[in-house]
Amino acid sequence: MKHTIFSSLATFAVVALVTACGSSVKLDEVPVENRTGSVVTPQPMPLPLPTPMPMTSDVLSKAVAPVEIAATSIAAVGPIGVTKVIYFDYDSFTIKPEFQGAVEAHAKYMAVNKTSKLSVEGHTDERGGREYNLALGQKRAEAVRRALGLLGVTDAQVEAVSFGKEKPANSGMDEAALAKNRRAELSYR
Repeated sequence: MKHTIFSSLATFAVVALVTACGSSVKLDEVPVENRTGSVVTPQPMPLPLPTPMPMTSDVLSKAVAPVEIAATSIAAVGPIGVTKVIYFDYDSFTIKPEFQGAVEAHAKYMAVNKTSKLSVEGHTDERGGREYNLALGQKRAEAVRRALGLLGVTDAQVEAVSFGKEKPANSGMDEAALAKNRRAELSYR
């Protein structure tokens, strides 16, 4: 019995609260009071139509050319003149000594630009199974991410992902083409 009375009171309280929170005032129809104390009802002001400008050769010569944003300008984010691809030896996720300078330059850039984000994408060549290559690509991406972390880049700034052999940079099957596929690509977001 107490439970039904309590339940009924709770339902009544919720209904009363919801009813009290409702309002019949329409914000579009609220009058505005000016400083003199008289009531002013706002009226929408019509916008003036622009007058068309004649397109003469003088106007066309002074017109601003449209700006096109190419994919290369988006990729230009990051340290200028530094490679964004780190290559690896066959079946290895050790960063080669010749790419240590590039990793350090990216770390310095990230230290200065604390709000920038970096995605490290690990890739492999065609040899090996899908699961093995996904794991190896992840190890390559993680190796670069850890190297950046040791140089002061925070974990929140870097994401490491693997594409394995799914996105080859070169479709050839000779050793030079396979070497181009064993990589970690750095892309800024």
